[in-house]
Formats: sequence, structure tokens, C-alpha cells
Amino acid sequence: MTDALVTAERLTKSFHTASGSVRAVDSVSLTIFPGESLGLVGESGSGKSTTARMIAGLEPPTSGEILFRGTPVRPPRNLASRRVQARRAQMVFQDPFGSLDPRQRLGNCLGEVIAVNGAPAGLSRAEYVAQLLERVGLEERHSHSYPRALSGGQRQRFAIARALAPSPELVILDEAVSALDVSVQAQILNLLVELRQQSDVSYLFVSHDLAVVRQVCDRVIVMRHGEIVEEGDVEAVLTSPSHPYTQRLVASVPSRGWRPPERMRVARRDASPERGRV
Repeated sequence: MTDALVTAERLTKSFHTASGSVRAVDSVSLTIFPGESLGLVGESGSGKSTTARMIAGLEPPTSGEILFRGTPVRPPRNLASRRVQARRAQMVFQDPFGSLDPRQRLGNCLGEVIAVNGAPAGLSRAEYVAQLLERVGLEERHSHSYPRALSGGQRQRFAIARALAPSPELVILDEAVSALDVSVQAQILNLLVELRQQSDVSYLFVSHDLAVVRQVCDRVIVMRHGEIVEEGDVEAVLTSPSHPYTQRLVASVPSRGWRPPERMRVARRDASPERGRV
């Protein structure tokens, strides 16, 4: 096995609330290897997004350490260290519209990232903007658009382009397709697979959807109550889960021919707008 790209050692994160301290992540250790896609799954509140944010540098761990190619990751102190961090890891969020400036044209948004981190040798800023848009399935004309002019899928494509602009070694995707329609979701997943095939980028893919993780990930880690309960090859874990919690997660996925229980069908009929009309 090649040397690790990212190593997280005994990460813990506690949040202080009015009622006391809440431990969201409890002694989590994981490894991401160059070029691989690692899935992080679990229900809401399992600590998966908090873990991802710590690895991205958006949340400082309460305790534990993150190593990037064996070097401890520290909070950036100046522009130079921020550039180093940007080339290490970038994040794509669930809601691309919320992460974009609605008053800024998309080309200017990408241009700012390129101005800070630079363009590949031999390319002007405008040429690199056009290249990034093409890589994610957008057109050069979209550089003149505002976020509101794009569909949800197009906005997520742009968010991926922005994440790729500094040429990071790791892209962290936090529920990046969960807000999209199924058909659009499939297109974005296919795009992510193609992008990884074309480069050496690694993914940390955070999701509650096991079918999505199976499509884009090599390995998977299952979290519950801030702890890792199972990990391994994605097909092995999702086909023959060993932990009872993982077994329940897999069993909860509707299979072909599944029909809702009678009580759910009755509830839907009762909620139908046609009932009560004269």
C-alpha cells in the first residue's frame, strides 16, 4: 500500500452548549490514500460531517492530530500557509447556492481563486477558467452568469470546478448530491468518477446514502454516535456487514419491488388533496 495522503489520529471534537459539553466526535482515526475515494457514512448526528470539517481545516479538533503526507496540519497563519492548505484539501458542500456569492458572476468567482493560487503554467486566468468549466460539463458562457441563473445541478458542477481550481490532492464532498434530483444526482456522480480517473485526486465522500457510496467509493467507514463502528472495502462492508448498526443501515435501503407498509399507504391516502373535495 502506498504512503498515506491523510492520517487522522484519535480525533475528538466537543462543542459547548448551554446544557454542557457535547462530544460530536470521539477518538476517530482514519487514513486516506493517494487516488482513492473513502466513504464516510452514518445517520444524522453520527459525527461524519464534523470529522470531514476537521480534516478540511474548517474545525479545529479538541484533541488528536491530522497529518498530511506525514506532516502535522496546523492552522494557517498567513497567505502562504493558506495557499498550501488550499492545495491540500478543498470542500464541496451540500448546498452550492449557499456557498456562492449571489452578486458575483461565476467567472469572477473562479478568477479570485486562481488569482490567489495561480494557474497552470502556460495558461492565462481566462483560459484556466474556461478549462475548469469544460472539465465539469459547463460552457464558457456560464462564466458570465450569476448563481441564480443556474440549475441546482449546474451550481454543484460549478462548486466542483471551484474546488478543483487550486489543484488540491483531496476533495471533501459533504452530502454533495443529496439535495439533487435522482437523474441529476447520477450525472454528478458520473462526473466525479470521471474526474478521479483523469487525475490523482482523492475523495472523502460524506453521505447517508449507501447506494451513492457504493458507486463512487473504494473503502467505507461507518460512524455512529461519533465513533467508528466498522470499516473496510465498500463491497465487503455493504454486502456482508459485521456490525449490527451497519446491518440495520443496509437493511433499511429499499430493495427492488419494495412497497410501503399498509399504514404508510393509508396515511398517504388520508393526506391526499383529493380527499374532502366536493
